[in-house]
Amino acid sequence: MNTVIHFEIQADDIERAKKFYENVLGWKISQMMKKEDGGMMDYWGIETRESGPGINGGLYERPSMSEEKKYLYDCTVGVDDLDAAIKAVKDNGGTIIKEKSEIPGVGWFAGAKDTEGNQFGLMQPTGWQPK
Repeated sequence: MNTVIHFEIQADDIERAKKFYENVLGWKISQMMKKEDGGMMDYWGIETRESGPGINGGLYERPSMSEEKKYLYDCTVGVDDLDAAIKAVKDNGGTIIKEKSEIPGVGWFAGAKDTEGNQFGLMQPTGWQPK
């Protein structure tokens, strides 16, 4: 079975996006590569967990491209309290694009957009647990 092992988020404003994800989801984001130091690009690593299941990702400046290919990040993030996560999204400049709804036997879901216009899902599992 193929499993997602990494994700990347594009941002128009790195500091704004960094602050958003640190405040909303508690992720640790730190710069790990600099173009000026010989790296391919400026790149920030995203740590989503201290231990247990899950994946980490990266953050980089959005390149110039056509509108239809501009907002490419779309992952679902497991949360313990969906209502608190929705509030955190709104309080930190994001928007909710799909209101809280139940997926029977799976959990509670909401769709969101970050400060950069990227969409992502928030899931509070009920009967289902990711493996």
